[in-house]
This record gives sequence, C-alpha cells and structure tokens, in this order.
Amino acid sequence: MIASRTTIAIPGLVKIKSGALEKLGIYCSRCGFGTVAVIAAGDLPAGIIAAARKSLGGGDVWVAQWFDSAEASFEQAQSIFVSLPGNVSAVIGLGGGRALDVAKYVAFLGRLPNIAVPTSLSNDGFCSPGASLTVAGSKRSLPAAIPFGVIIDTDLCLAAPEQLWLSGVGDLAAKLTAVRDWKLAFHAVGEPVNDFSALLSDATVFQFISRPARDQEGARLLGTSLMLNGIAMEVCGSSRPASGSEHLISHALDRISARPRLHGLQVGVAAYIVSRLQGGQTDTIRNLFETSGFWNAVRRDPFSSAEWIEAVRQAPTVKKDFYTVLSSRDCVDEIRVMLESDAALAGCFSD
Repeated sequence: MIASRTTIAIPGLVKIKSGALEKLGIYCSRCGFGTVAVIAAGDLPAGIIAAARKSLGGGDVWVAQWFDSAEASFEQAQSIFVSLPGNVSAVIGLGGGRALDVAKYVAFLGRLPNIAVPTSLSNDGFCSPGASLTVAGSKRSLPAAIPFGVIIDTDLCLAAPEQLWLSGVGDLAAKLTAVRDWKLAFHAVGEPVNDFSALLSDATVFQFISRPARDQEGARLLGTSLMLNGIAMEVCGSSRPASGSEHLISHALDRISARPRLHGLQVGVAAYIVSRLQGGQTDTIRNLFETSGFWNAVRRDPFSSAEWIEAVRQAPTVKKDFYTVLSSRDCVDEIRVMLESDAALAGCFSD
C-alpha cells in the first residue's frame, strides 16, 4: 500500500519574469509580510543588493536584519536563527544555492514563510523541501519546508555566468534517470512509486527540452521546470523524482575529488552515463547537451576519469537502502569502457 500524505505544501507566491526583483517589496507587502529578514549571498554584486533593498523599501517592507551568508552550514543557520528579530514575518533568501539553503533552514527553524529569490538557475534546490548544509564539516541534506514564495528574475538569471545555466540544464536532465531508477527500485525491491510525482518530474524536463534556448522564454521554462521538480519531491515526500544513481555518483565525487565541479555539471554527465546503463533516454540527454552547449562547457574543464571510476565504485554505498541501476550489477567496467569510447564523452575526461 502506498502511504498518502495528509498535507502537501506548494508555493503560494510564484513570479518568474523579467524585472521580478524590482517588485519584490510589492509582492511581500501583498502577502502581509511587513517585516522581513534577508539572508543574502556574501558575494552578490552590489547592484543586486541595492535593487533588493530599494524594492523592499518601496513596498513599505521593513528589513529588520540583513545577513550575509558566507557558508552553507548548519552552524551558520543556527547562529542566524538565534539572532533573528522576534517581529520578523518572513525570511527572504537572495542569491545562489548556499544562501537559499541557509535561508530555507532558518525559516524552517523559526516556522516562518520563506521566499526564495535565486539569482541563477544552477539546480532545483531553491524550491526543494530540504536544505543542503554542512554539519561539523560534513555535507548533509536536512529536512526543511518548501518555500512559500519563489521569485525568479529572468534578467538576473540570464546575466549569471553561462556555467550556472548549464549546471541547471544538467540537473534537469538528471530527472530522467532518477525517475527510471525509481521505477527500477519498484520492480527490484518493491519500493512504491508515486505516479503523479514521477509524471510531474518527467514533464518538467520535456517542457524545457521543447525549447532549450538561453533567452527570456528559455529562462522562464528552465526556472519553472526546476521549481516544479522541487514540488514533485514535496508531493511524494522523498528525493526520488529528482535524484537517482547520477546523484550518488556526484555525491561520491564531492567526497573524493581534488576539485569538485558544479553540482549540475556532475549530475548531468552522470545522467548521460547512467542512461546508457539503464537503456533509455540516452539520445534525449545527448541531444539536449549538444543543443545547449553543455558538452562544450565540460570539455573546457575536463573531469578526471580516475576520480569518476572511483566515484562509481563508491556510489552504491553513499545512501543506504537506495536501489538504483548501480545496485543491479557491478557497473565499473562498463563505465570505464564508456569513458574511453563513447563519442559524446570525447574530451570530457582527462587521464
């Protein structure tokens, strides 16, 4: 029997459009958030910070405290939570994934609404029901609440470095292999599949694949797709719609690599490799990466094949009781041959 969730949270405030940051204060005011705390990435350009402050002030929203997030750690989130003013009605996260995760967790600790304002579209974390934070130096995925609001200024996201955009493309493509691993787990060990979550996750990918251009409409589609995938995780209460064997490989790389790359670049390449192991969606992923320029970005800074082989070896042990195609057989030799002979991967790996 598949257990049903009694409560499913979804963002009530969603704005994905050009100039959205300029209206942040208006959006907060409409929702009744008159006093807020802002947790912003410490390395944000001054122009973005000034625009956010001006927008909040113009909407008659009082910023009770502005925190600069230097690291995505549980310890920092705890410290910010302790110093959070008592009259705050919402917590705004502004910047990249690290600041957004800290803001999400602080809001969760304080049982406050969280508004995510990503300045790039590098992964789906801005709308996921969890927070990726280090705890005593070790990276952990901690439970949190899905944001009440998602404000995506497509102008800001298009102005962000192309690598961040391509990271988002890679993270989105990984949903195809994640859902397939989920279904493999059902057939192999009887793990229940939430059909609606799986359908929503698949749909998010193909929505963007239909028009994968890096322009205003493409940013709207990519932002919407990544957001909906976060909601798919909320619906089923697990990361299964978004994370499979490709994420296990990436997590292992984060542990052992001398220089881990952007999350979406790692899981994107891993998704292509895993799709070949699974026997499906390989052409879809390959074509998306060719069209978007993803492969070229990876070739400009190739991965270490030795590190990847070791990551594949360790991946099945990263997450206990998490069945994927890597659980079905020893895939190390298959992947070693792939890295050496697959035409799409040519130039993506060194040594």
